[in-house]
Amino acid sequence: MDAEAALAWLDATIPPQTGERLSDLQKVILVQVWLGRKYLDIAHSYGCTEGHAKDAGSQLWKLLSKVLREKITKSNCRATLERVLRKTTAISSSLIDYSRSPHPTPKLEDTNFIGRTAAIAHLNTLVNQGSKVIVIQGEGGLGKTTLAQQYLQTQGFDLVLELLMAKETQNITPAERVVEEWLKQDFDQEPGVEFGVTLGRLKRQLHNRRIGVLIDNLEPALDQQGGLIASHRNYVELLRVLADARVQSVTLITSRDRLCEPGLNVNHYRLPGLDQSAWQQFFSNRGLTINSQTLQIMHRTYGGNAKAMGILCGSIQEDFDGDMVLYWQENHADPLAATDLKNLAVSQINRLQALDPQAYRLLCRLGCYRYQDIPTIPSQGLFCLLWDVPSDQHRQIIASLRNRSLVECDKGEYWLHPVIRKEAIARLRPSDEWEIANHKAAEFWTVSIKQIETFKDALQALEAYYHYIEINEFELAGKVILKSRNNQWQQFLPLGSTLYRMGLIQPILVAISQVVKNLEDDHNLSELYNILGDLYWINGKIIQAIACQEKTITLANQALKSLVPQPENKHKVYYLRMLEVDSLLSIGLYKIDLWELEAAAKLFQQVIYLAQNTEHHRWAEKASVCLALVYSYLGLRDASYQLADVAYQNITNERLVEQTGRFVYFMQILGQTYVNLGDFSQANQIFHQALTFAEESHYMQVKAKTLNGLAEIHRQQTDFALALANHTEAIELLDKIGAKCDLAEAYFQLGLTNQKMAKSDESQINFNRAIQLFTEIKAPKQVEKIFNLRCSNLCHSN
Repeated sequence: MDAEAALAWLDATIPPQTGERLSDLQKVILVQVWLGRKYLDIAHSYGCTEGHAKDAGSQLWKLLSKVLREKITKSNCRATLERVLRKTTAISSSLIDYSRSPHPTPKLEDTNFIGRTAAIAHLNTLVNQGSKVIVIQGEGGLGKTTLAQQYLQTQGFDLVLELLMAKETQNITPAERVVEEWLKQDFDQEPGVEFGVTLGRLKRQLHNRRIGVLIDNLEPALDQQGGLIASHRNYVELLRVLADARVQSVTLITSRDRLCEPGLNVNHYRLPGLDQSAWQQFFSNRGLTINSQTLQIMHRTYGGNAKAMGILCGSIQEDFDGDMVLYWQENHADPLAATDLKNLAVSQINRLQALDPQAYRLLCRLGCYRYQDIPTIPSQGLFCLLWDVPSDQHRQIIASLRNRSLVECDKGEYWLHPVIRKEAIARLRPSDEWEIANHKAAEFWTVSIKQIETFKDALQALEAYYHYIEINEFELAGKVILKSRNNQWQQFLPLGSTLYRMGLIQPILVAISQVVKNLEDDHNLSELYNILGDLYWINGKIIQAIACQEKTITLANQALKSLVPQPENKHKVYYLRMLEVDSLLSIGLYKIDLWELEAAAKLFQQVIYLAQNTEHHRWAEKASVCLALVYSYLGLRDASYQLADVAYQNITNERLVEQTGRFVYFMQILGQTYVNLGDFSQANQIFHQALTFAEESHYMQVKAKTLNGLAEIHRQQTDFALALANHTEAIELLDKIGAKCDLAEAYFQLGLTNQKMAKSDESQINFNRAIQLFTEIKAPKQVEKIFNLRCSNLCHSN
């Protein structure tokens, strides 16, 4: 009995029972665990983090426990599966006479995917001829998306990436954000600061694995000539990477319009309508009595359109009791029932309005959802739009839409076909229900996400923002960004802060920028600028970051002056003073990166003065750690030691150990302080504590900065092999997450190590890299520091 046999059996057993399938990573985990491998080894071989592999494994054991109806763990999965498979094989053997029946059991087919054998063969021919990007072109409703999804799911790709293009041009997601999310969610890689760097990282992933890519509904991003519109030209660069002959990926694009970009190597496949035999099979599978003449006329009228086929079948079943002839007698002369799918959809929606007004209103209200970052809506997302209907009627109304094929559904998740959504939103937008539908949808997304642990959680929580923006409720949109929830780092943070800690910088940067420019005087502005400052800092735009924090302080002070000192205002006062000290602390950190040490020291001293022995004492503790670091850089050893030792006692007491996630960034700062003071033993202990937490929680910035500090220790102890290993790993991590300031410092430290090893050429190369980055950051004092060091070394050598 081997793992592949177990995997084949599970692939056949799990979907019918649960509707789920094993992911690629879960399959790898099952096979590797069968062979006795550890999660760390599995993660290395698959190309993900150990934590990600453990999470996928945990979900796998839960799924297997559900299917096998007994507790499955990593340690007992092989023995349990072998026992179950032996039993299954024995039962199959005892029924061998039945298998010799002259009437074999027919193979089950997907009744929703018919008549596309030739289309699959055509795509295979193009791929075998070397095509990397194929545009499946045709009018709405032909089944372009269904064909593309079926192809990518059945051709043995290691991973399938999907991009659902926005239905309206103004809502198209920038290419930078798309690639950023692919790298983080699907490859466990950090994007670069520059789009070209990010594309390079995606290209390396496409070289290493066989990836399928679906870009669905491209036409909103195309101009009249079939080129990418000016505001989204970065999609050309993305497609150029996907079309590279050296990648192992295959990209399918669905579009009503032809893609005409002369610099791109793409093939077009014009998808024909389904033939009449496919229509007949579809209607028969759904129990309708076929009238050949009527079917022939309907098929010809609608050009074999797959979506039209579904709508017609649903209407015949639901409204005409399955009588195909009666349906056509009533509808064949209707001018709305022309060959165009839009007109067919309009006619069926009009009929729905007359026959079932409640289902009609739900259909229109469903037009408010974006179906973009979150492409499907759970049933609760439909229930919330039935605010004026008793709850015991909700499922009946949804069934009315499903039966008429006016809403798509799979495993309890719903969405609208692009043609149907376009008509639904056209009817909803001018109505008096446009605002309330968006309000209800936003409230649903907000309430449904209690805690943020995954990328999907974060993106679902952010959906509420887009609904409020649609109705120009900028204040409520800002509140979505600022709503605090528990996250995977044991922190209770606003959505905006959690998003950028997870690396989803682009969407939250765009979101906050949109809100702040539309709010003139709002009490939430101060915190929005506070988060925006950190976003600019991460991107290496320190001047803009400082301006945002100064804006936060100004707004917070203005709000404090306007508050009457009453008990009900106590929390507001606490909150506004917290923003002030947090912004001062942030600016101090920014000043360290600019090497403006005296200014940084004054800011940290100010934070300590404002926060010590108050409700904001935690900020005083953090500022003390930072001040100790600055003093160590300035050569104030006694003052630095005094602050560092007190901070060490605070950080290592029981209260803070339990909240390591809140303080780990400052632990590595304390470790760096002890390095500067020459207390390598203490520094080493703190660094390893910080490193352990950073690896467990995937806090890559802290891990990289800690490795950089350890490299300094090894350099001072002339253990150059370890120093170089730590330098290399730190630089790779910082380059991945795009932390420019930290990356510049890492190159500078590597240059110092090269220098101590008497490798002058390599040291100059790394010093120059550091100078280039510090110049881009606009940190002239950092550049001056490096130049002075180089001049000093030259003088000594002469």
